[in-house]
Amino acid sequence: MYVYQMSISNNLENIADGFSEPKKKLLYYLKVMQQAGLEELANVMKVSRMAVHKHLTLLQQRGLVEAVETRGHVGRPRMMYQLTSQSKTVFPKAYSSIATRALDFIERNMGKEAVEKFLRERQSELFDNYYKRLKDLDFDKQVKELAQIRDEEGYMAESKKESKRSARKHILLEYNCPIIHIAENHWEACITETELFEKLLGANIETTHRAAKGDLICKFIIKEKKEGFL
Repeated sequence: MYVYQMSISNNLENIADGFSEPKKKLLYYLKVMQQAGLEELANVMKVSRMAVHKHLTLLQQRGLVEAVETRGHVGRPRMMYQLTSQSKTVFPKAYSSIATRALDFIERNMGKEAVEKFLRERQSELFDNYYKRLKDLDFDKQVKELAQIRDEEGYMAESKKESKRSARKHILLEYNCPIIHIAENHWEACITETELFEKLLGANIETTHRAAKGDLICKFIIKEKKEGFL
């Protein structure tokens, strides 16, 4: 299984306290890999299968990891490990119940237009902050830097470049959604986020996966326009 090479340090720091470093790494890799066997986890962590199994057992006892049996085309069934829905509680979040309630209040009393206005004001603030780091870079580096910024903010993000002669195409993947509770209740948060990326990169962006819609990741396909904004 292919493991995306991301900066792991920030993400480990953001995972909830109360876990040893190896357990944090296991949670992180399972979040990214989605499902993996003992051999794969031992390889990426550079420890023995026995050590991985010991940590997995403890994480299973806490209800954060589960084992599932999978069957391939040939050979015996494999035991694979994946995160449970309860594991969401240990990953970084940039929201609180009061933030969601505040938006609910705005919508009830002022309508969806007011919610959109609030989120677009937030988008404007983010644009200014992101722009400072992207403005002097070429398109490829802008996408890479955007992924780095999002990674630092707890989205567990990375970008991949697809080599096609016709156009420069990138894929931005976010394995964690810190604002998922807001996005689940106010879809406008996802819309303004995509608009922010388009404005920053001067690109056409197609969103194919959304955590707020039940997907395991948020996935953005980024295609450069002939003339960008930056």
